Amino acid sequence: MPAINDSEKRPFTADPSRGRAQGVARLALAAALLALGLYILSDFLRALVWAVVLAIALWPLFGKAERRFPPGRHNILWPGLFTALVALAFLAPVVLLAVEAAREAHDLLDYAKTAEQSGLPVPAIVARLPFGVQAVTDWWNANLAHAGWAKEALEHVNTASNRDLTKTVGANVVHRIVLFGFALLTLFFLFRDGKTVVGQCLTASQRLFGPRGERVARQMVASVHGTVDGLVLVGIGEGILLGIVYWFAGVPHPVLFGAATAVAAMIPFGAPLAFGLAALLLVGDGNVVPAVVVVASGFVVTFIADHFVRPALIGGTTRLPFLWVLLGILGGVETFGLLGLFVGPAVMAALILLWREFTEGEAA
Repeated sequence: MPAINDSEKRPFTADPSRGRAQGVARLALAAALLALGLYILSDFLRALVWAVVLAIALWPLFGKAERRFPPGRHNILWPGLFTALVALAFLAPVVLLAVEAAREAHDLLDYAKTAEQSGLPVPAIVARLPFGVQAVTDWWNANLAHAGWAKEALEHVNTASNRDLTKTVGANVVHRIVLFGFALLTLFFLFRDGKTVVGQCLTASQRLFGPRGERVARQMVASVHGTVDGLVLVGIGEGILLGIVYWFAGVPHPVLFGAATAVAAMIPFGAPLAFGLAALLLVGDGNVVPAVVVVASGFVVTFIADHFVRPALIGGTTRLPFLWVLLGILGGVETFGLLGLFVGPAVMAALILLWREFTEGEAA
C-alpha cells in the first residue's frame, strides 16, 4: 500500500454553504414534523390545552400538598387524587342535574299525558301581559288548548330528520366524553411529571428566545392564575350569594339556579341572563316584589364583582389593563369557547409584555 505523503494531506475545512443548507433542512424537517404532529392531534388539542390550563391553575395547591406530604417512589397518590377531584368537580353538577331531572320526570310525564288528553289551559301569566293578551289567548286556544294537539304537531315532524339529529347528538356526546377522559389522563401525567415538563419548557424557551422567552412564559402562567381567581372563584362567589337570594325569594330549584349563575358569571355579562331568568319565573308566578329583589341584588353583586374585584385579581397579577383583559376574554370565548376564558387573557398578557419591553426596554 503506497504511503501518503504529508504534503498531500488536506486539512478539513467546513463548508459554510453546506452548513447553512443543513440548518435550513433541519428547520424544514422540524417544521414539517411539528405540522404533522399538530394535524394528528388536531381533535385532541382542546383537551390538551384544558389539561395544561387546569394543571397551571392547580399547581400551587398541588405543590403545597406535595411539600406537606412528600410522595413515595412511584408518585401517583397526589396526581391521582387531584385528577379525581377535578373529575368530581365537573361530574358532580351533571349528576345533580340528572337526579333532579329523574325526580321531575314522573310529574312531567303525567303533565304531558293530561295535556294530550284535555289540552293545555292558557297560563295565568298571559292575562298579565302588558299588551297582546287577546292575540296570545286566541292563538293558544286554537293550537294548544284542545285535546290531541300533540298528535297533530307530531304529524308535521320529519321522523327521518329527527333520527339523524339524534345520531348526531349521540355521537357528539360520546366524542366529548372521550375528550374529557383524555384531558383527565393528560392532567394526571402533567401532575406526575410536571417538574420535568416545566424544566424542559424553560430550557427550550431559553435556547430559542433567550431570557425573554422565560419572562413571556411566566407572564402567561400568571395570567392563567389571575384569570382563575378573577373569573372562576369570583363566579362561584356570585353564584353562592345569588343562590341565597334565590332561596329567600322563592325561586324554584335555587341550588341549580345558583350553579347556573356561577357558570354564567364566569363569562362577562353572563350573570344577568341567569338572574333575569329567575326573575321572570317569579313574575310568572305573580311574585313581582321578590323578582325586583332578585334583579336588584343581581346587579349589585355583579357590579361590585366586575368593577372592583375582578380588575384587581386579574389585572393586578399581570399588570394588564382591564380593558385588554375584557377584550381577551370576549375574543377568546368567541374563538375557542369556554377555553378562551383562559387562553385569551394569557395571549393578551404576553403581547402587552412584549410591547412594554419593546417601548420601555427590558427593565419594564
